[in-house]
This record gives sequence, structure tokens and C-alpha cells, in this order.
Amino acid sequence: MQSEDFAKLALSSISYHRMRSFLTALGIAVGIAAVVLLTSIGEGIHRYVLAEFTQFGTNLLAVTPGKTSTLGMSGAVISNVRPLSLNDAEALERLPGVEAVVPLVQGNAAIELGKKSRRTTIFGVSHAVPQVWQMNPSLGRFLPPDEPRYARSFVVLGSKVRSELFGNQSPLGKRVRLGSESYRVVGVMESKGQMLGFDLDDAVYIPINKAMAMFDRESLMEIDLLYAADVEGETLAKQVRSLMMTRHGSEDFTITTQDQMLEVLGSVLDILTLAVGALGAISLLVGGVGILTIMTIAVKERTSEIGLLRAVGAGKRQILALFICEAVVLASIGGLAGLILGAGGAWLLGVAIPALPIHTPWSYVLLAELVAAGIGLLAGVIPAQRAASMDPVEALRAE
Repeated sequence: MQSEDFAKLALSSISYHRMRSFLTALGIAVGIAAVVLLTSIGEGIHRYVLAEFTQFGTNLLAVTPGKTSTLGMSGAVISNVRPLSLNDAEALERLPGVEAVVPLVQGNAAIELGKKSRRTTIFGVSHAVPQVWQMNPSLGRFLPPDEPRYARSFVVLGSKVRSELFGNQSPLGKRVRLGSESYRVVGVMESKGQMLGFDLDDAVYIPINKAMAMFDRESLMEIDLLYAADVEGETLAKQVRSLMMTRHGSEDFTITTQDQMLEVLGSVLDILTLAVGALGAISLLVGGVGILTIMTIAVKERTSEIGLLRAVGAGKRQILALFICEAVVLASIGGLAGLILGAGGAWLLGVAIPALPIHTPWSYVLLAELVAAGIGLLAGVIPAQRAASMDPVEALRAE
């Protein structure tokens, strides 16, 4: 049998049983579409979360009070023997490679303007926030570089707080009340939106010493360090650990680099993407069972045809290849249809819900297509072997 005749025979068999071929390919198409759609959502969320964490820069290192073996902010519970102080922040700023430092205290309090009042997040920080956190004022300026212990009563508003209190009016130079003290507004921060559910625009920034007095704190919640691009994060972390142990006498603090957070976060999100892809793969498995069932039925229906092919000289290998080819073609057609459905569905979902991050990982798509073809190959082997092993005479007698 020539290759041209072989291909025509395989395709004619698929086209003759249109409905059966359609339903078989549909099983694979649904599986591929599920893989593409789910991994697109998973990869989109992956990129979104990483972008949220890196919008403040990547050359960051955080020192928090209390020793912990887990990554993240440990400042919520202060259990260290010696407080994390402004002196510690000043000492860390003098380390080689450190470009700027932001000591941090955070709390919640009411901000008042005349008869207007609303509760908001208060950040006690230094003047280096624009440099370290990559957040700049859209109006006015940030806090001036006063000596931290004697900083003046200035405040910088988040864009949402400005809108709630002042509307379209300029707040520069106006006074607002925080706690029991009056603060002069010197700037408004650019809108940053939400980060993992936390509204960065619903906040105000005041000098660190004022925040520590307002919330009656002796210890900083965190010290953020910005280091030069040519400095290794792990090397700097060792220098910070050595300096802090010299100052505190023991390791009663936790050092977290941005690289560590991103590495852990990235591994978790990779597992998430893999998990949602595995859910779609279950549909692929169901499609493979469908191909196996259909091809088994086809062998029984085409027994006389197999006998005729054997009688005119077709060998066992050619019969085997014929049925395997049909299964692979069905799986490939289903895979292509599933790719179109999945990618199109992901695009439509992104258009319909702009807030939902969607990104199609083509590596997963290629893997799904290869798996679909492999499933077709495997599902066609058993029926094809049965067809190839038939006795030509007995097959010709079949009705």
C-alpha cells in the first residue's frame, strides 16, 4: 500500500463517520481547552502577584524584630529582648552598598479636617520612602530630611485620603489633625492602587518619631534597606546580621531579602499553575478513554474491511499503522480545536473581566498538544493491535 493511498484511507474513514469522529475529537478538545484556560488564569495570577511584590523594587532587604524561621513580616508581634531602634537604622545606613534606609512604624488612626473625619492607615517613615519604595508624590513633596528625633509635624496624604478630605481642592499648606497633634500637608502621593487587597492610596505618611509617639511604641516594626544593584543580597544580609548581633548581643531579629521572598512566592505560584493544569489534564484523560472506546468499536465494525485489506496484500504493520494514524489524527484535530477554544476563551475572559489577570503560557499549551497526540497514539495501540492480528479469512467472513 502506497503512502498516498494509506493517508487517503485513514482520512476517508474519519470523514465517513463524521459524528463519531466529531464526538471523539470533542473529548480531546474539551481537555485541551480546560488546560489552556486554567493555566492561563494560573499564569496570569502568578505574574500579577510577582509584579505586585516587585513594584517597590528588587534590591530590598528588610530587618524585623524577633527571630522567626518563616519569611514575611514579623513586626506584628514584638517579642525581642532589645527593641529595633532608630540608632539601628542609622547604623545600617552606614554599611557599604546601602543607598538608603526607611525605618517603619504602622498603625491606624483618625485623620480630621474641620468636621470631616475618617480612619486611615498611618505610616511612620523617613524621607527616603520615594527612593526605597519607589513611590513618588504627585503633588507637592515628600517629608523633608529632618533629623528623625526632631522631625517637624508634616504629613503626606495618599490620593484617596486627599480625595475624601479635600475633593478637588489643593491640600498643600492646609492643616489636618492626627491624634492630638496638628500636621501641615506638604504633599500627596501618586495613586498606587491595591497590593494584595491592601489599599496603598488610603494611607498617610508622617515622620517616624511622631508615629512612635502616637502609637506609644519603643520598637520599630521594620527597617527597609535599599542596596546598590552591584551588591549581592546574601552578602549584604551577612553584613547586616553581623552588625545587628554586635549591637544586640544576640540574633533577636529576622533578615529577609527580596530575592528570598520572590523565590518562595514563585515556587508556590508555580505549584498553583501546575495544579490547575493537572485539573485540565483530567479532561484529557477522559478524552483518551473516549478515543480508546471509539477505536475499539471501529475495529469491530470494520472487520470485513480489515480482511479485505489483508487479502489484497496489506501487512500487519500497515493495518497497525492505519488505526494508530486515525487515533492520532483525531487527537490532533481535537487538540487544535481545544487550543482555539482555550486561547479564545482566555482572551474573552480577560476582556470581560479586566481585573482578572490572564496570560497564556505557551509552554503548557505545547505540552498539552503533545500529550493529546500521545494519548491518541496510546489509545489507538490496543485496538490497532487487535485489528492487525486478525486472520484475513475469518475477517472476510465477518458481516
